[in-house]
Amino acid sequence: MDAATVERFEANRRRLASLAYRLLGSAADAEDAVQDTYLRWHAAERQHIEVPEAWLTRVLTNVSLDRLRSAQLRRERAAGDWLPEPLLDGDPMLGPADTVEQRESVTMAVLTLMERLQPVERAVYVLREAFAYSHAEIAAMLDITESASQQHAHRSRRRVAAARVVTGLDDAAAGRVVEAFLAAAASGRVDRLVALLTEDATAISDGAGPVRRWARLSKPERIAAALRAALRPTAAIQRLVGGSPQLRAALVNGGPALVAVLGDRVVGVVVMEPRDGRIAVLRGISDPQRLGRLSRQWQRRHRTGDEAARPG
Repeated sequence: MDAATVERFEANRRRLASLAYRLLGSAADAEDAVQDTYLRWHAAERQHIEVPEAWLTRVLTNVSLDRLRSAQLRRERAAGDWLPEPLLDGDPMLGPADTVEQRESVTMAVLTLMERLQPVERAVYVLREAFAYSHAEIAAMLDITESASQQHAHRSRRRVAAARVVTGLDDAAAGRVVEAFLAAAASGRVDRLVALLTEDATAISDGAGPVRRWARLSKPERIAAALRAALRPTAAIQRLVGGSPQLRAALVNGGPALVAVLGDRVVGVVVMEPRDGRIAVLRGISDPQRLGRLSRQWQRRHRTGDEAARPG
């Protein structure tokens, strides 16, 4: 390809990556989908492509849908330990954040809930709500009718509306949530942790690292006891992660999060979903393969002094 053709693709790369991340819930899968799209762009008869941006969006969307439909991915996600890959706020892959819909579409709550949607419903929701494509444009991308696009949008909005989502938290607000949590955990009193949780609180983990024992818990007392055990710097946990991590407050996918850092490497993240001043959902991710991008972003900010967190 000539330089101008490469530049045309590169001008769309960030937008394509943020679209793929919303569709797949995985930064690694999103990067692969963008690369597949680039290869198809390279092989295409570009003189027949009238609107390159629309063509790239269509190809990227369908590449992502193929991944969502794959038998291997279905088996992995049916195992019950799949959680979205967490991203540090400010990561360009989170994409546009000008509207409430755009911000909500990358929260852990909505990304998790979208796993219950059919792939086409998920694509319609993301294209419509996060990227403001018309139903005519979506229909052309997905080879469906405008009426079908409207129906998918209605169903997906109704289901996503059931997610309890908090948006618009700034660093200070997120920090206060996490600092209260850390203070309660450090006190050694389970009752202080219980007081921070809603009566119907839920804790979910990816089954890796120190949080592997609480794959899914639903009672505040059990959650608090499990969290206290996971956050206690025991010899077993230190052996598991290779040392004694520092705990920091951060914004991850728009929500307050507890980040465990060993040296300059992130070894665990607990993303919190507040409701009415207390914590309703905790999602713990410790799988190193799902923390790679967040860890690299953390390292870049730490080196430049633009840290996204402060000591807990």
